[in-house]
Amino acid sequence: MRISMQLRYDGDIVAAAEQVAELERAGLDLIWVPEAYGHDAPSFMGFIAARTRRVEIGSGIMSVYTRTPALLAMTATGVDALSGGRAHLGLGTSGPRVVEGLHGVPYREPVARTRETIAVLRAFWRREKPVTYEGRVHRLPLPPGEGGGTGLGTAMKLLAAPVRPAVPVWVAALGPRNVRMTAEVADGWLPMFFDPERYDEVWGDDLRAGAARRDPDLGPLRISTGGLLAIGPDAARARELARAQLALFIGGMGAVGHNYYYDLVCRYGYRAQAEAVARLFRAGDRAGAAAAIPAELLEATTLCGPEGYVKDRVAAYRAAGVTELQVVPVPQEGQTEAGLLSRLKELCG
Repeated sequence: MRISMQLRYDGDIVAAAEQVAELERAGLDLIWVPEAYGHDAPSFMGFIAARTRRVEIGSGIMSVYTRTPALLAMTATGVDALSGGRAHLGLGTSGPRVVEGLHGVPYREPVARTRETIAVLRAFWRREKPVTYEGRVHRLPLPPGEGGGTGLGTAMKLLAAPVRPAVPVWVAALGPRNVRMTAEVADGWLPMFFDPERYDEVWGDDLRAGAARRDPDLGPLRISTGGLLAIGPDAARARELARAQLALFIGGMGAVGHNYYYDLVCRYGYRAQAEAVARLFRAGDRAGAAAAIPAELLEATTLCGPEGYVKDRVAAYRAAGVTELQVVPVPQEGQTEAGLLSRLKELCG
């Protein structure tokens, strides 16, 4: 099992990107560069590519509503070239609040859009012939009269190709239909708040249904997920740091009735607690919302405790099929992030 992290963007993101080289030496295999609605991901992916030699670099994530498939293909191709074949393309749909509020794009058919985007990406990367595509969401070239177009567009190929035949495409998915599609067509899956003991009862049927339709040439689905990492006699206390993030995502991400994270926690069996968190968060009581997060959920979605306990958690993630354990290091007294990653690398085998 390999080690991955998300680049921190809640402080000096340039300093965080500079630190990736040190973490690379400590054993980091894959860095995910977030985008959300702050800095764009590709700028920092290129910045990291220039300062590292081995670590792989993924977008974690870019929304399929904010760029055309051609631009996504070109961006991934560029980062792959700059990094010598180390790029990964993490995609997702975000939600209507961001897609319509920030980008002014209708939030329609998210699963179909993601599926078609992946198909068009791979068609561009093959570079066998000019790309034509007729889907529910994407049509290339644009037909005459559609969307006010001129009808003068012609099918085209990209001028450049990735270093590899194709850049691995990962999808951030939580809902049943999206998870099923991800298991069928994506190279990798980016689930959030993953409970290795309960994932099968929540996603197992959808993962198996998608896998049954999967092209064998894609190979097994890769999974990158995890949580806060702290190792030491008193490290279990570090998981309390996850309360605020869980409260934000359960109570503040997405519109009422359209929140994937809230729905996930309910499917884990914490409906009453999720309702309390959402109610308190929407009322402006963020501290109360954080306090309402169940301790069992905190423990299930983090790796914080003595070394033997963390080793058991690593084994649980491996047994659940996780291929890239994604962690947020929380160094204890006398530790560094690099040292903590190095020790985790040993525990992962």
